[in-house]
Amino acid sequence: MRILLGIAAVIALPLSGVAQSSDAIASLSAGVVCGPPVIGSSPAPDTIAGSTHIIAEDPPFIAEIRQVPAVIGIGFGVKAQASDPSGLSDVTMTVTHPPIGDAGTTTQSYRSWVSGTEPSMTFYQFDEEYERVTGTWTFTATHAGEELFAVSFDVVPPQALPDLAAACGYLDLLS
Repeated sequence: MRILLGIAAVIALPLSGVAQSSDAIASLSAGVVCGPPVIGSSPAPDTIAGSTHIIAEDPPFIAEIRQVPAVIGIGFGVKAQASDPSGLSDVTMTVTHPPIGDAGTTTQSYRSWVSGTEPSMTFYQFDEEYERVTGTWTFTATHAGEELFAVSFDVVPPQALPDLAAACGYLDLLS
């Protein structure tokens, strides 16, 4: 399991249907990405892997939808920008999902930040076979006890979204 934290950010458009529960968030979008190159890792003891990937540049959404094919190399997540130009540090990102791994883990969390000058991205990428579990996956961001946003995705078998499943070049997983 690798949750990815972008160092760079790109412009995000608001996504209709995503609940913004806080005025602290100026913009929020969600979608599917192809996994980008990893340049390092950051400790994340409350995740199965124990760390998150660090990337140099946020990948673009290949689809701004909340249905995700369960394919190795595909990621999904959110881009958020804080209303305060100073941004929000010490944000807790929690990803809830169907049971995965030997322990049947359903919740993973890590520390992040939300920029106030451009959208910050965080996403989950399927790196291991045991992660490809269908069902509802939800990203929830909290800061100082306040929920900033919650965005849910429906992870589906690759055959349910064949064009999207093939978008990153992982056709062999469709058979």
